[in-house]
This record gives sequence, C-alpha cells and structure tokens, in this order.
Amino acid sequence: MSRPIVAVVGRPNVGKSTFFNKIVGRRVSIVEDTPGVTRDRIYAEAEWNGIKFDLIDTGGIEPDSKDIILSQMREQAQMAMDMADVILFIVDGKDGITTADEEVAGMLRRTGKKIILLVNKIDNPRKIPDNFYDFYALGLGEPIPVSSVNMLNLGDVLDDIVKSFPDNKYEETDDIKVSVIGKPNVGKSSLINALVNDNRVIVSPIAGTTRDAIDTPFEWEENKYLLIDTAGIRRKSKVNEDIERYSVIRSIAAIERCDVCLVLIDAEEGLTEQDKKIAGEAHEAGKGIVVVVNKWDFVHKETNTMRDYRRKIESELLFMSYAPVIFISALKKERLGEVMAMVKFVAEKRALRVPTGQLNSLIADAVLMNQPPADKGKRLKVYYATQIGVKPPLFAFSINDRELMHFSYARYLENKIRAAFGFEGTSIKFLFRERGEKK
Repeated sequence: MSRPIVAVVGRPNVGKSTFFNKIVGRRVSIVEDTPGVTRDRIYAEAEWNGIKFDLIDTGGIEPDSKDIILSQMREQAQMAMDMADVILFIVDGKDGITTADEEVAGMLRRTGKKIILLVNKIDNPRKIPDNFYDFYALGLGEPIPVSSVNMLNLGDVLDDIVKSFPDNKYEETDDIKVSVIGKPNVGKSSLINALVNDNRVIVSPIAGTTRDAIDTPFEWEENKYLLIDTAGIRRKSKVNEDIERYSVIRSIAAIERCDVCLVLIDAEEGLTEQDKKIAGEAHEAGKGIVVVVNKWDFVHKETNTMRDYRRKIESELLFMSYAPVIFISALKKERLGEVMAMVKFVAEKRALRVPTGQLNSLIADAVLMNQPPADKGKRLKVYYATQIGVKPPLFAFSINDRELMHFSYARYLENKIRAAFGFEGTSIKFLFRERGEKK
C-alpha cells in the first residue's frame, strides 16, 4: 500500500505554499505574492512522529472563474481531493470568510473525506480576530488557528493529520523516479499525460504553464514509476521574473532527485544549445539519460531520416554518447512503450555492480592492448580497480601517479568497461587514487 496522501486546498494567496514548505522542511512550492502562482499539484514526502505521508500542494481554487488557467486549477484541486486521505482547507484569517470559501467548503463537504479547517495568518495567538468564529459557519468542524510563517499550532495540525489516517502501516516503495526535462513547450506535460492516461498536469497553449515540478506515481506493465514533470528550463538571459528563476532552480533539483532523465527535444526545432545545456545538467548529476525526440509525427520523412537525425544528435552530444535516442509522438502516443522499456533498462544498468575479479581482468587486458601514457620517463601504472558505488556506477583505480592519468586514457578505459558490461544510458564516474593514499 502506498503512503497516505494529504491535500492542501484553498483560495489563491491564503498561504498554502508557505504552509506546505514548513511541513516538508524545504522550499518545494513557489511562494510569491501573486495569486495563482502555484498552478499544478506539487507532491513531497513529509514525516511526523515516524509516520510518512505524501503532501500535495494545489493551485488556488476560484470557483466562478472562467479563466483557462484558473478553471484547470479547479480540476487539479478536484483530482487532489479525490486522491487524498485527508484534506487541509486553508482560509485567510485576515480576510475573513468569503463567497469563494463557502463554495469551496461545499465542494469539500461532498467528498466525504476527513477535512481539517485551518485559519491561517493568525500570527498572535493572544489576539484572535472576531471574524475567526465566522468560520464555524462553513460546516467543516472546529477551525484551527495557525500561522504558516510563525509555525503556530503546526504540531497540533500534524497530530490531527496522522490520527486521521485509515491505516498507519504503509510500505515504502522502490519506484523508479523519472524526471522529464527540456525547454518550455517541447511536450513534457503531454508526454506524462499520455503515459499515465490521466490529465494530471495542466496542458495549455500558454508558454510556461508548468512552473513547478510535479510528482506523478503510476504503473507501466506491472512496474512502478514516479514521474517528475518539471518547469521548462529557459536560458538565463530570459529568466527575468522571480517565479521563473525559482522554476529553473526546481528543475535542477528535480534532476537531482530522479534515477532516469528523459531529455525531450522538439523534432521540428532540432537540437539547440539550450538542449545541450539541459542534457549536460543530467550528465553531470550522474543520472540515467534517455534522449526523447518528440513531435516526430510533424517531421517530413525520407529514406534514412531517422538514422541521419540520430547521428546528428550523437555527434553533438559526444559527452554522453552512451544515451539512447528514441523518436516519439506524445500527442499520438507513439512509441511510449519503447520509452518505458528503455527507462527500466537504463535504471537497471545504473544499479549494475561488476564483480571485482572480472573488472581487473578486463583492465589488465586493456592495459596490455594500449600501453598507459608516460611523461618524462615515468609511465602510468594501474595496480587495481574496484567498483565502489552504484547509481551512478563509481569505479576506484589504484595508480602510481594521478598526474599521468590523461583524460583520453580514462575515456579509453571507460569505453572498454562499457563494451564489456554495458551501462547503456548511464554515466560512469572514476576515482583515481595514488597507492598509499588515504580513502
């Protein structure tokens, strides 16, 4: 059974994201004094008294809005409410009760879920405003005064949350975490929606719609995955707003969290410098990488079009020649099975451990075939090698002089290891230690 889910809902700008960040203990949701900034559901793991649960921050609900984004925000919040075991309804203690609060309360009452009503922005517990008692009229039980900024009563709220779970015996999962990264509007959200067959991520023609990283758990052919859809990473020269800057930071953080990155490229636009930088972030982080060329259905095909396109990508991404390239159409759901099969394969390769005996036999043969470099009469000697880590694979080499280990020879050894043991889709890290050097 998965962890219990707690959804945080309410009107825009009542302090949901600040509350969310205090609970999970790190800055996950965007906090900005602009109504409607948090527009997609945000997942994060939280824990209280040894009990773990997933917390979902939703976009603010505006019941009567016809705006394309706000209307979709309502749908997102409704999905979160449908999924949740416990719903936290946050209202603004300074504004008092509003018509929107009353309508949202009506939505919540119909869920039949456990609802905890939080009156936020009560910064001084000794000065409860008179309008606080008006919130009893929402019919959601006793309101709890809280201050997300000052953490007033957050411990009591967390106690109420975990007491409300139907069963505290939840098992941890080893889901494969997949981060979908790329420039804005390359089809990241469309790909996730196609994979999970559920419009979990807002998709609209407005550039930059997805600003946050959203975690979406799902299964594919009996394997469990956690898809992380990220805000599109723009060039720094175009990062003008604080919100946009936070989104870029969060996209990089999403790369750090995942096992495998799907680097999406627009087939019509081709590989750009920004695509290379995004791929480089995943490579430097040591993640599994699958290059996914989306919108392939829009490309005019001739003989060898796919082969030539693949060769061009490989020539421009020489630093990660290990990454497989797959051509898809997220819109038409073409080759999605191939993508997921490769994700599983790459995740397995990233966790592969090579027996020390086989590794040293390979290295000995490689040294005999291609003599190590020398400088001023001193030649590099490779005494011993062992794999000391996985995810990514990390190999330690005992050598006589680190200065003699030229980049080209290290690449030669890497190629030999890849040829023998695979490691398709994942970077390999080397650690060179001089004999007698402390670990």
